[in-house]
Amino acid sequence: MAQTRPQPAAFLVAPDLLAPGRVLQRRAATLSVLAALLWPLQAAVVAWALGALLTGAEASPLLAALVFAGLGLLRAGLGLLAEASAQAAAEVVIADARARIVAAEARRAAEGRFGGAGAIAALAGEKLELLAPYLTRYAPASARVRVVPLVILALAFWHSWAVGVVLLVSGPLIPLFMALIGMAAKEASARQMAEIGTLNDFLVERLSALVDIRLLGAGGAVQAGFAAQAGDLRARTMAVLRVAFLSSTVLELFAAIGVAMVAVYVGFSLLGALGFGAWGGAVSPQAGIFLLLLAPEFYQPLRDLSAAWHDKAAATAVIEEIETWGADPGPQLRGSGGAAARLAGPASIALLGCQTPAGVALPDIRIAPGERVALVGASGAGKTSALRLMAGLELPAAGQVVVAGQGLTGDNADGWRARLGWMPQAPHFLSGSLRQNLTLGRVGDLQAALATAAVGEVVAAMPQGLATRLGETGGGLSGGEARRITLARAVYGAPDLILADEPTADLDAATARIVTEGLLAQAARGATLIVATHDRQLAARMDRVIELGGAP
Repeated sequence: MAQTRPQPAAFLVAPDLLAPGRVLQRRAATLSVLAALLWPLQAAVVAWALGALLTGAEASPLLAALVFAGLGLLRAGLGLLAEASAQAAAEVVIADARARIVAAEARRAAEGRFGGAGAIAALAGEKLELLAPYLTRYAPASARVRVVPLVILALAFWHSWAVGVVLLVSGPLIPLFMALIGMAAKEASARQMAEIGTLNDFLVERLSALVDIRLLGAGGAVQAGFAAQAGDLRARTMAVLRVAFLSSTVLELFAAIGVAMVAVYVGFSLLGALGFGAWGGAVSPQAGIFLLLLAPEFYQPLRDLSAAWHDKAAATAVIEEIETWGADPGPQLRGSGGAAARLAGPASIALLGCQTPAGVALPDIRIAPGERVALVGASGAGKTSALRLMAGLELPAAGQVVVAGQGLTGDNADGWRARLGWMPQAPHFLSGSLRQNLTLGRVGDLQAALATAAVGEVVAAMPQGLATRLGETGGGLSGGEARRITLARAVYGAPDLILADEPTADLDAATARIVTEGLLAQAARGATLIVATHDRQLAARMDRVIELGGAP
């Protein structure tokens, strides 16, 4: 029976990605617009006071100062509230996206096409943080651009059609050039995001192979390669900054020209050199001062938007990366991956008409409780995939997996895995103490597990014994010691079935013998034992050998 592939996560499109902070974003935009709209009122107060002084009309400078200060305080308060709401929205959006990425990766049974651990860590860590400037700077600026220039343009036309025309002609040129420059900014940001992920993957891979690099004396070559990639990233980062500076320069040029033209018109009008441009006569001193104060603020939202334009480009690149990551869910772990009661029934397994996720057809395999079976075959024949299907770590492209007399499904996968001991081909450790890595929250006899793997002396020699923290690849342990630690972890808790992938590969004869005897000891107590191996000596000690893909 063919299995249905899981669909990409639904939150990985831009609107849904930003949805958790939508209310806070709207509040921030509203407060930001209200704060910006207070400036025309302040400008009117200043124009009224200065115009009265120039024309000899009655005016109270103290009243004007108090009203101006009160509006300024209100504007500052609204601005602070807008910034706080925008920051809160950014924190909510980033935290939600990061939690979903981590949860999705926890359910992923194998690496997808997006990248390795370094690329995922970069995406969930530093790249997601690039959404913050977009939400705190660009989004409020975008809201102000849609409202404030139109209000100021209406006020300008109300007092002088000439000033209105100047603003109307110069204003649209700025978004036009910003759009053209923004295309280049988006492309440069996308290249930078991709390079960050590649560099992180490169670093993780080299750190995991650090011991081999030192033994081979390849440190210089690795450093040179890393320096070359870091230089490439630096060049891409500077390309993004060049585009950002270019957009700001273009905006400042048009804004400066527009303000200068308004100032020239108002100045000549007040001097009587120009008699046109106002409705019904010359521009009054009060109206002229008001227009001079409004002109810079007409361009200010566009300035803010331009300054944050590269924030939008970076955020767009991050969102596209998240969508790319979500479009390739990869092999998904059945069940929830959490603790569960053991699935009742015999420790038997059957693979019936199964194909691996890569499309390799497997023969029908039936393994009885307590049986010792070796899966042998050439590399790529499907030995590891068969073990992963048996453990419920992957979904078959076709066919059915039967465990304990029941079809393996998401409902019983956790209960089935609670009965398993898993020994992977490459030792891998969690970020925790050795005790946590061995027990994984299970109940069992730890000393018996250490004795089975003959690794008690190794643990005793560690700086902090069972409290010692290991790196992901077991830093400080030899390859054989790490393999024996994974054997102790596999047999801890007396599992009903043990799955071992190449348990003796790359080991010296003495260590291979220890691992072999440890596995056979578990079979002797009644556990079902299945090993995928190229080791013919190990295979010969099993009850049955199953060839996959022909003889190796």
